[in-house]
Amino acid sequence: MRILDRSVYVGPSLYAHFPVIRLELDLGPLEAWPTGRLGPAFVDGLVAALPTLAEHGCSYREPGGFLRRMREGEGTWLGHVLEHVAIELQNVAGEQVTFGKTRSVGDDRPGVYTVVYEYAQREEGIAAGELAMKLIASLLPAELRPSGSVPADWTFDEARDEFIRYAQRRALGPSTASIVRAAEERGIPWLRMNDQSLIQLGHGRYQQRIQATVTGRTPHIAVELASDKEETNKILSSLGLPVPRQELVQTESGALRAARKLGGAVVTKPYNGNHGRGITINIASDEEIAAGFAAAREHSRSVIVETYVHGDDHRLLVVNGELVAATRRTPGHVVGDGRHTVAELVEIVNQDPRRGVGHEKVLTKLSLDAQAELMLARAGHVASSVPADGEVVYLRSTANLSTGGTATDVTDIIHPDNRAMAERAVRAIGLDVGGVDFISPNIAESYKSVGGAICEVNAAPGFRMHVSPSDGTPRDVAGPVVDLLFPRGTPSRVPIAASPAPTARPRPRACSRTSPRWPATRRA
Repeated sequence: MRILDRSVYVGPSLYAHFPVIRLELDLGPLEAWPTGRLGPAFVDGLVAALPTLAEHGCSYREPGGFLRRMREGEGTWLGHVLEHVAIELQNVAGEQVTFGKTRSVGDDRPGVYTVVYEYAQREEGIAAGELAMKLIASLLPAELRPSGSVPADWTFDEARDEFIRYAQRRALGPSTASIVRAAEERGIPWLRMNDQSLIQLGHGRYQQRIQATVTGRTPHIAVELASDKEETNKILSSLGLPVPRQELVQTESGALRAARKLGGAVVTKPYNGNHGRGITINIASDEEIAAGFAAAREHSRSVIVETYVHGDDHRLLVVNGELVAATRRTPGHVVGDGRHTVAELVEIVNQDPRRGVGHEKVLTKLSLDAQAELMLARAGHVASSVPADGEVVYLRSTANLSTGGTATDVTDIIHPDNRAMAERAVRAIGLDVGGVDFISPNIAESYKSVGGAICEVNAAPGFRMHVSPSDGTPRDVAGPVVDLLFPRGTPSRVPIAASPAPTARPRPRACSRTSPRWPATRRA
């Protein structure tokens, strides 16, 4: 059993209107060994390795159809099995793919099949086919197993886990993926242009590009302004928008002088940082300010010292001049139960399947690092402390999701004054897509009456907290971005007409019960 040829189609093709991989598979002697002849041991081993194959409907169009197909009569051929396994491996890695087709090439080439299956990411799809080959080969009787097809120390469990990690490293981030889904819903074609987040939407002269949530229409100077926290503060202040007072410093002694000048509690943060890195809030003593300066200096040569504003941290997302979502962010924390230590509570929280590493999943895992130890020390705790039942113990001073924070949607309750303030701030910087970090004691009341301040305006704001909040209503924030790039009625495609040369119709095999030609496989 070997692959003679492989083609990767990135758009519409003879086989499907979406990306697929086509394999030309030679079963060799295994053409005489369909699953019925291989016996129950092969099918049982396959199901034990991938239990979710039981959800595949195949030509029966209902869960369990594929297993029934393998077990009934002579069963089905291994090319068809390879198709289903390649699809399911991608599903296990978190992709939503369902489409596959298998048929024999023709009577003049017995044992050779064309196997077509859908893929979400090119390299992941190719790797899924290769892993499917190894899994099938590993389940064959030793006398039928192709020579060298399975290494001596190979185990499927380890190979599967490595494949999942490989796939997740190459998957689109949550923000980019949400924009791609919104484009698909509008019938707009898309193409991934590198291994990161550079995406082309549309064809030819109609195309638009995005990189994460930066669009081809985002002004470069606006991104530079948003990255310059001092200049942003000055621009917003000149417009009468609420901002904290701040000083830019380059030395520890300068930070101490700035803090005394500002008075009260202060915040130290890098001049041009992001994702909450190097920020220390609500500090007042010389020791705390010195430590905060050092933390910020790790990320920037210059450090901003600004007045500390009391209240909850909110992210207000503005697209094309209109606020489309508002989220209250809570710093990473654990809640005591009177029995477990802080370290144990962190492990319990991290067992939440929604938590992953970095931006891998909806939430990010908590970690007991230097910043967490500092926060614990302020609260009179260490990692081995047992917090009282119901006591909230914060492990972060900032509420970024990338450091373990949680998000609660508050779009429906934001006060109109706060909404208008955010829209005005993003327009002032010049961004088409911007996120406003706003501190407020109550987002449902006007900043004019309860106070509050804009800490930052962000270019390339993350969509994860809005698309998949920890609590509250998910918001379609990607749709407005696509509508910005492709207003209703705007063309996105270059029509192409092609007529393939006529060929003799080959004899169908494998999924032939579905259709006399190119039967489709679906998981359910």
